[in-house]
Amino acid sequence: MTVPGTAGSVGGSLSGAGSPAPTLRHGPEGGGDTSPAPRNEGPQLSFQGMWKELAPIGRHPGSGGYRRYAWTAADGDCRVWFRAQAEARGLGYEVDRNGNQWAWLGDPLGDDAVVTGSHLDSVPDGGAFDGPLGVVSSFAAFDELRRRGAEFTRPFAITNFGDEEGARFGLACVGSRLAAGQLTVEKAHQLRDGDGITLPQAMEAAGYDPETIGPDPERLARIGAFVELHVEQGRSLDLTGDPVGIASAIWPHGRWRFDFRGEANHAGTTRLVDRRDPMLTYAETVLAARREAQLTGALATFGKIAVEPNGVNAIPSLVRGWLDSRAADQDTLDAVVAGIERAAREHAERAGIDLDVVRESFTPVVEFQHALRDELGKILTGRGGDDAGRAVPVLGTGAGHDAGILSASVPTAMLFVRNPTGISHSPAEHAAEDDCVAGVIALADVLEGLACS
Repeated sequence: MTVPGTAGSVGGSLSGAGSPAPTLRHGPEGGGDTSPAPRNEGPQLSFQGMWKELAPIGRHPGSGGYRRYAWTAADGDCRVWFRAQAEARGLGYEVDRNGNQWAWLGDPLGDDAVVTGSHLDSVPDGGAFDGPLGVVSSFAAFDELRRRGAEFTRPFAITNFGDEEGARFGLACVGSRLAAGQLTVEKAHQLRDGDGITLPQAMEAAGYDPETIGPDPERLARIGAFVELHVEQGRSLDLTGDPVGIASAIWPHGRWRFDFRGEANHAGTTRLVDRRDPMLTYAETVLAARREAQLTGALATFGKIAVEPNGVNAIPSLVRGWLDSRAADQDTLDAVVAGIERAAREHAERAGIDLDVVRESFTPVVEFQHALRDELGKILTGRGGDDAGRAVPVLGTGAGHDAGILSASVPTAMLFVRNPTGISHSPAEHAAEDDCVAGVIALADVLEGLACS
């Protein structure tokens, strides 16, 4: 099939700072402000135009970071933007039963489809690149293939998976987990945000039917390859001097909730020796997490905390802390989490604190399919230009992705774009425009090799 239409929209700087937000309508059927029919231009202008349009959405004026939480107004604007990009290119648009968005070239019911994309939601005050770089690059790569006159021989789609970061409901990759059957409908219906709003309530408020959610094996069975481009969340490529790399594996990782229960009391009248203060035990556990991570070569982070009654002059009755831990292999991850829990229980027992530990989510090690990974390596090593014959680096990552969730059901692979600082999940997250364009071209080369004659 010949790629229809013409290439992406023009203009703008990479940052998008100071750009007015596009006029958009919320909801699954909102038409939004579609950009002009894309013109036949190179990948840099295609990328720039979309980046400028997307950049203001959900950006907090104080922090400069993004607050694009699942099923909120900012998320709705991102979804309308996605639909506008699909329709401007003549692609078929649909939303699946779990709220994931799809832009199709060819028959969505056909077999052996090649799919690319990522997510548009963010962590609290997250950076601009984590997720959106993959979605924008997917449309820009499609524009590049259209500019080349490439003819697709397999069905092709670009996707935006919902609620990848888990910022609102505490579970990462909800959209892809539901599709892959790794999150049951019952557990999904029990997910609540900090205001007590359930996932079904949030979906319904955004105009989606929560009664349809659940496994989508028929859809996944029709996908022959899924390739996700993502900004690197580390500095490996910066150290090797490469703009683009290929993922080898995702470390096993999970989230654990530690509930420390003590006794609420007056901060100004209760003697230190009479206190059952769970904050002290929590603090000891945070320090223990750092020690255990250093000993095992793993990563362990307490990055979220909730306190009751949360008064300046009150000793807490409950301190709830969430542990994120990751390691290169399962044995190491098990060892670091066990060490942290053991230390927490020892401190809790000495202080008269009750402790409950609940594993809220877990993803085992993901080894991306070697055949697909090797195929990407051949495509990118064999292309022309200044990098002809240069092997593309292959690197592992401690960050979770939708590609990792889907890997149990679909052949998946990932491309990383250089991050010169290694900073991620922060407004300081960054990738140079030249590297972003290099990522677009690399993705276009990969898609052409996989899906075109």
